[in-house]
Amino acid sequence: MRVAEVVGRVLHGHGARYVFGVVGSGNFHVTNALVAAGARFVAAAHEGGAASMADGYARTSGTVGLLSVHQGPGVTNALTGLTEAAKSRTPMVVLAPEATAPRSNFFIDLPALATSVGADFHRIRATHAAEDAGAAYRAAARGATVVLGLPLEVQSAVTEPWSGPAPAVAPTSATAGQVEPLLAALRAARRPVFIAGRGARAAREPLTRLADSCGALLAVSAAAKGLFAGNPWNLDVAGGFATPLAAELIGAADLVVAWGSTLNMWTTRHGELIPPSAVVVQVDHDPAAFGVNRPVDLTVAGEVAAVADAVLARLSAGSTGAVDAGTGGWRTPELAQRIRDHGRWRTVPYRDEGGSARAGAPATVDPRTLSAALDDLLPPDRTVVVDSGNFMGYPSMWLDVPDVAGFCFTQAFQSIGLGLASALGAAVARPDRLTVAAVGDGGFVMSATELVTAVRLALPLLVVIYDDAAYGAEVHHFGPDGHPLDTVTFPETDLAAIARGYGCDGLTVRTVDDLEPVRRWLAGPRTRPLVIDAKVCAARGSWWLEEAFRGH
Repeated sequence: MRVAEVVGRVLHGHGARYVFGVVGSGNFHVTNALVAAGARFVAAAHEGGAASMADGYARTSGTVGLLSVHQGPGVTNALTGLTEAAKSRTPMVVLAPEATAPRSNFFIDLPALATSVGADFHRIRATHAAEDAGAAYRAAARGATVVLGLPLEVQSAVTEPWSGPAPAVAPTSATAGQVEPLLAALRAARRPVFIAGRGARAAREPLTRLADSCGALLAVSAAAKGLFAGNPWNLDVAGGFATPLAAELIGAADLVVAWGSTLNMWTTRHGELIPPSAVVVQVDHDPAAFGVNRPVDLTVAGEVAAVADAVLARLSAGSTGAVDAGTGGWRTPELAQRIRDHGRWRTVPYRDEGGSARAGAPATVDPRTLSAALDDLLPPDRTVVVDSGNFMGYPSMWLDVPDVAGFCFTQAFQSIGLGLASALGAAVARPDRLTVAAVGDGGFVMSATELVTAVRLALPLLVVIYDDAAYGAEVHHFGPDGHPLDTVTFPETDLAAIARGYGCDGLTVRTVDDLEPVRRWLAGPRTRPLVIDAKVCAARGSWWLEEAFRGH
């Protein structure tokens, strides 16, 4: 059996069911081996789109994503999406053929490339093909983006066949000794807050039970939005997207426990959200994550769910000193009412800044009003995928999601143009839901080629373009200081017509009344993507981008 065939069989045997990519000579055989084993291949228009599709699929499905590209330029074309995945700790394996001869025009230093973006590197050996492929998949399943080098001469070599079975990836357990300091901190706290990050996406139930036992309020980083959806003590997103009430309550905490979150500058508003007097605990399966963004008082190494279960077991065993959620701490009926009344951005008043058509200027819609109207119109069972840009807070804050799988946030690398393809991967993972891709006009134009893929897939997809005819972040950051903006502002473009040219339905929206055709599209088969070109007002900058530029 050839090595390429063994690699395909092993990856499928470990659980790979979809592979995204663009096929060339270097990855032809391994991709076909995956398909022959039972995986489905999703052909993208460009390797950059394929990388984001694999990323979005992995985040939404909770399983390992698979990307297959050609050697050399196929790898480099995928680099931005690969970097976003690596920085997000997305479980993903990149099948990267290698031209190992230094004088080959396809030669690149793959190990150095992987290291440069924070990905792991593994290489297939002819004599250990099954072992190497399995190790790469298991490393990805533990939360790494893995570049798997497939030397061209090795792929065609003959090796021993593989028939499985694949070993399971065992979670890390937590011991009583490890959790004792955390248990003591919970006993002493009267105003605890849990902030769950991407490393806690699979731990809703144990974290909720533990929070109920100790009276903690619940919050998330943007990457884990939806994790505590429906919980009465859910403050939603911490950091730049936090509601005024969430910022107030987190700012009054005496204990903050970060579960699978590194408490980066976005989640903490550059450290200003968490009070200096609060005890800060970080729980993560990767000890290298401890204290990377700010000092912490306590650390606990272990899988989030295992640590939460271990602490809860100690509480349930009769340990004294735990807060009674019904009578102590700050879980009071009055606070529950405040969270119900003011815990969502929909309940925070604002002045609509949309403009009616006048003096030759066309009408525009306030992005908050647009987002609220869409939230009312779209089915609750949805997946919201948000690209990067000045607009990104509006769909993130005004569009509700049913659970953590319903939100995909492509912000780790702060690259625009990844959201549309990420949404296609999410739609493949959850075809039972409506996938909503929220993008800016700049990011849409960068990625519009993948509308070809969207039409081929015929999955329920709604693309909402927050179109301010500019790179809005730069406009609002540099404009107030009097800098010229000709390089970042553009003539109005009919993006809906571009979408129709790709075979999608297209709609231009200038007021919320223009959304009525969306209702009809929702009632239909939804097999043709609908692209909404929403002409949004650009009257003001967004505070979350002000936070972002502070980090530049």
